Amino acid sequence: MERVVKSGSGWRIGWNPDAPEFKGLIGTDDWAIELTEAELNDFCRLLAQLADTMKQLATELMEEEKIACEAESDLLWMEVEGYPHAYSLRFILNTGRCVEGKWDACAVGDLLQASGMLKVF
Repeated sequence: MERVVKSGSGWRIGWNPDAPEFKGLIGTDDWAIELTEAELNDFCRLLAQLADTMKQLATELMEEEKIACEAESDLLWMEVEGYPHAYSLRFILNTGRCVEGKWDACAVGDLLQASGMLKVF
């Protein structure tokens, strides 16, 4: 498996299986952070979990109603906020590097799709 970096408007995510410690990368056009494999795995898992929760809540909310949902592991905390079809994403790394990041709603859908296929290639 080779190094992979996927990117789009307002997002990027990467995987380098040959890196000694920081095999993952997440970011936007303005910032990026390298992640350990475990951190990247948790990021992708929690992102999918939050997206699924937002999808399930769509039938419970009025069209104009916004919501915020959180998910957390030992390694990171994540939150989505907005409408079930368009929401922003924030994360805080809990592993001592003191990192916080955010993606706008226009980038989250593509980031979600790319995170699900990152290690497939």
